[in-house]
Amino acid sequence: MPHDVPLITTIAAALGLALIMGFVAARLRLPALVGYLIAGIIIGPATPGFVADIELSNQLAEIGVMLLMFGVGLHFSLDDLLAVRRIALPGAIVQIAVATLLGIGVTALWGWSLAAGIVFGLALSVASTVVLLRALESRGVLESVNGRIAVGWLVVEDLVMVLVLVLLPPFSVWLGGNSAIPAEGAGDQSLLITLVFTLGRVSVFIALMLVVGRRLFPWLLWQIARTGSRELFTLCVIAAAVGIAYGSAELFGVSFALGAFFAGMVMRESPLSYRAAEESLPLRDAFSVLFFVSVGMLFDPHVLISEPIHVIVVVAIIVFGKSLAAFFLVLLFRYPLNTALTVSASLAQIGEFSFILANLGVSLGILPTEGQSLILAGAIISIALNPLVFHAVEPAQAWIRSRSKLAQTLERPDDPLAVLPMTVDLNRLTGQVVLVGYGRVGRRIGEALAANGISFVVAEENREIVEKLRESGVPAVSGDASEATVLIQAHVHRARMLVIATPDTVAVRRMIEIARTVNPRIETVVRTHSEEEAVLLEKENAGKVFLGEHELARSMIQHVLDRYAVGTDQSP
Repeated sequence: MPHDVPLITTIAAALGLALIMGFVAARLRLPALVGYLIAGIIIGPATPGFVADIELSNQLAEIGVMLLMFGVGLHFSLDDLLAVRRIALPGAIVQIAVATLLGIGVTALWGWSLAAGIVFGLALSVASTVVLLRALESRGVLESVNGRIAVGWLVVEDLVMVLVLVLLPPFSVWLGGNSAIPAEGAGDQSLLITLVFTLGRVSVFIALMLVVGRRLFPWLLWQIARTGSRELFTLCVIAAAVGIAYGSAELFGVSFALGAFFAGMVMRESPLSYRAAEESLPLRDAFSVLFFVSVGMLFDPHVLISEPIHVIVVVAIIVFGKSLAAFFLVLLFRYPLNTALTVSASLAQIGEFSFILANLGVSLGILPTEGQSLILAGAIISIALNPLVFHAVEPAQAWIRSRSKLAQTLERPDDPLAVLPMTVDLNRLTGQVVLVGYGRVGRRIGEALAANGISFVVAEENREIVEKLRESGVPAVSGDASEATVLIQAHVHRARMLVIATPDTVAVRRMIEIARTVNPRIETVVRTHSEEEAVLLEKENAGKVFLGEHELARSMIQHVLDRYAVGTDQSP
């Protein structure tokens, strides 16, 4: 084997074996990513035979994380992030605190130091960006309110971990570690100054991206597109994603993932953002496979034999401990049960930040090597179990609603936003449009309806959006529209048309079934995110189905206006 081509060797071995093991996993009806993880174990140093270059694999995987987060940023606007700040910010911080306390508690029983317990608990508290996004995308809920809350929650976790990674070195000596990796200026700066300096750098980065980047990068993308060269356009997209991520890490000390995420957010201001997302998709998928392979390479299977009880405890904290904390926090914020279960399932795994923090903890002499092995074991097992956790969301929802009085009480305790105000004029609740979802697409539809004098009622899960709509005089109810009570509160029995602007196909079927049961003559207009689901919905007589991104809102608006332009005086 030649020794001068380690990069080619690593890529060939990783992708080739991942293909084989992923195919085997799929034939066994397991998630393909389980095969990718096993491929990493096979070519890792803990198993005999060929050993790939771990350092190169980690760097390739980091590129995958950059491209993935860039793609998320292209679909996740600042408004989306601010819309979920009231739940994502306190929720993520409390959930991190709960997971950290659980980590401290179990490590105290194992005889570890307090510092080791803190690092261990923090590593168990932060979910994997790659796993979460792949799970949400595969279920078509990335752009739903549940998806936005989960992504916003993860962004807050990432910001907290950025601070932890910067502050841990100066704290290491005080915590009983060594000074092998001293922080910049740690010798002559107080911890308070270090904290202020870190927050200042992150704030400057975010301000530059939101003020300068939102104007510069969309303009640059448009200039490249005007050349007519597809190669240059693709190169511009990839260069922006990787270049901004690298520059943000070098200049401002934020993570590659967070830098790429903000790069995508500012690039989204361009009308070419959806084309940019499409162009980066193949590379994103290929490099995300390398991420899972690199995780598998770090894992030592012997820990499963030497410390089985410890591994079980770690997995329990990841899958049940912090997920239950997130579940009750979401319910306490009066969000629907479906939202609580989706967010909990999204967070029931750990990933890239956990590995980085574990490596740093071991280097600083705070975390024992055993802790790193346990974190990797917990990551691989929780990642493998995550698809099963998502599949259990709907059965769990039905079981909880039928048996848990507490969950029913927490879900919506006398919530005024779940009931349409009595002050709404009844004339606006006859022959109206019931608009489900008020995101980017729903908002444009609502604005067009208002401009043309067509009455409508909004059903939206995001409580902050419902509050703003009511303040502006728009009738709106808070809740999951796949529940009969929410559509009934929107007066669907008197409506002429149901317009579903959310892409969750499973929920869409329930909404249509409820609406037609209550109002057999109602017309339905549906949004979906794939051709396969569009065909399926049309076969199920789901009404008018729209697919796409660029002209989606405009097409739905035109259809609704055309229908109301003919026979608008008819009763529903």
